[in-house]
Amino acid sequence: MHNAAFLFVTFFLHYSTHLTHSLNSDGLSLLALKSAITTDPTHSLTFWSETDTTPCHWEGITCDNVTQRVSSVSLSNKNFTGYIPSELGTILSLQSLSLSNNNFSKLIPLHLFNATNLVSLDLSHNSLSGPIPDKITSLQYLKHLDLSCNDLSGSLPESLSELTHLSGTVNLSYNRFSGEVPASYGKFPVFLSLDFRQNNLTGKIPQEGSLLNQGPTAFSGNPGLCGFPLQVLCTEPEAQNPRVVSDPENPKPLNGFTGRAREKNGSVAVPLISAVAVVIGVVFVSVWVIKKKWKVNEGKTGKEKLEKEVNSEEGQKGKFIVLDEGFNLELEDLLRASAYVVGKSRSGIVYKVVVGRGSGAAGAVVAVRRLSEGDNTWKFKEFDSEMEAIGRVQHQNIVRLRAYYYAHDEKLVVSDYISNGSLYTALHGGPANTLPPFSWAIRLKIAQGTARALAHIHEYSPRKYVHGNIKLSKILLDDDLQPYISGFGLSRLVSGGISKSTNGGFKKQDLNQTIVSPKNSASTSVYHIAPEARVSTSRFTQRSDVYSFGIVLLEILTGRSPDGGADNNGMSLESVVRKVFREERPLSEIIDPALKHEVHAKAQVVAAFHVAISCTELDPELRPKMRMVSDCLDRIKA
Repeated sequence: MHNAAFLFVTFFLHYSTHLTHSLNSDGLSLLALKSAITTDPTHSLTFWSETDTTPCHWEGITCDNVTQRVSSVSLSNKNFTGYIPSELGTILSLQSLSLSNNNFSKLIPLHLFNATNLVSLDLSHNSLSGPIPDKITSLQYLKHLDLSCNDLSGSLPESLSELTHLSGTVNLSYNRFSGEVPASYGKFPVFLSLDFRQNNLTGKIPQEGSLLNQGPTAFSGNPGLCGFPLQVLCTEPEAQNPRVVSDPENPKPLNGFTGRAREKNGSVAVPLISAVAVVIGVVFVSVWVIKKKWKVNEGKTGKEKLEKEVNSEEGQKGKFIVLDEGFNLELEDLLRASAYVVGKSRSGIVYKVVVGRGSGAAGAVVAVRRLSEGDNTWKFKEFDSEMEAIGRVQHQNIVRLRAYYYAHDEKLVVSDYISNGSLYTALHGGPANTLPPFSWAIRLKIAQGTARALAHIHEYSPRKYVHGNIKLSKILLDDDLQPYISGFGLSRLVSGGISKSTNGGFKKQDLNQTIVSPKNSASTSVYHIAPEARVSTSRFTQRSDVYSFGIVLLEILTGRSPDGGADNNGMSLESVVRKVFREERPLSEIIDPALKHEVHAKAQVVAAFHVAISCTELDPELRPKMRMVSDCLDRIKA
């Protein structure tokens, strides 16, 4: 009966548009939403009128410029009361629906999912009830899904994993979902974060696929759940997992929190060791027992350091050190923060740690890198000295180191979180890329900022620091597309902090001496490594950094990967570019197609190519210093 009624409404909406010259079918569907809203305290819908011919100028409505059909409905934070009508499903061109932070109640209508072009669906922070309709799988283009903070119930739909375009975070937290976590969720892409906090889920968390990549906060607040990465061991002997660690506190206001910080000068001085509790839960370590003991020491540079002592099962102590005196996040904030895996590399796993609302540090986001085990030969004083040295190298285009955690078998590095992903994703695409092709002006800005930062690293100390792993994935972009070099000093820490000397003993390396071995070369792109540094046991130098930057610059100019692509008979990108210039062939053969229309910039692009070619000379002595490279690029004006 309900289906028949819906079909009648759909027929009426379309048929009525042919009988009149008034409001089109999308507008009539939106008026059904207006009728379903009983309270509109902000008067947002006052001017929604059936006498209009189109809803495109209504508040909260966006239309496609060509078809004039509704593509987006954004009515968040309006304090509406009412329900969501089925008629919204008849807006077939709808791509984004955001009704969050209102007071919509009743069920999510089944026919809402007839709007199969939806890319983003945000119904969070309402009072919706009932299950998630299985028909949600008809939204095959859906990328963003947030149904958090409602009163939804029933089991998690197994078929949700069929939505293969989902990205970012699938947020189903703060509802009343029950039953087990479907094993099919392990099929989600590894880059997808799941948030199932504060439900009534039960059973063992499946140890499969992307479920193994989730932080402990993804499952916290479900008393019936057990298994990695939670603290709760499953009752079956075979389910007990030695990797289990302490679960972070409830992201809502803390209950029963016992950790305290010592006050200094009337203010609470609490640093970021809580990141250990947040992120250590997803790695293969023992359960930590936290001592409620804080002490304040003076750092080598005169800045205040805060240390937290931690005992492992073996009785070994760990320390958390704040290197930046302006780092003000409180322990309570981070203990209830969410942690999401955002990247993996040879140097370890990187987590995005998001501090929840309701505190003085609301909205704060940091990156926490769990360093790979290496050979575990770093003593605390040596490691502290290295981190101090890395932390002192500060530049507007270098990711800033804020704090670190040290234990014999666990090391975490806390830094600023750069929001727009890596240059690799931006240029070569990927599931997380939402950026349009870059213009020449943007590419030049990124190249110039990266060159300045690398020149700063090279000139900072008489020890002649090197980065040792310059490539697109190590260049991060913020919301303004400003570049930030990441990973400085970390390659050496994880490739084996102690290297064998010729006499059979061990010798500690400097930041300017990164050992390269075949194993290391395999884990980074060999095309980014200077030819002289590809030999086993050779060392990176500032000249090899210049070569790596030259390859990065060629990728920025051509949009190609450094291996040159499948159509170049095994020639590297550097070889392909040299051949085109040597044979004086058209620049259009190698330039990124996205730049071909910018004919006004041809001379600037050619100048940048010459800089890249000089950086990638086979003879290291012929390569310019990074300061000269930076100055040459700065003289190019977009």
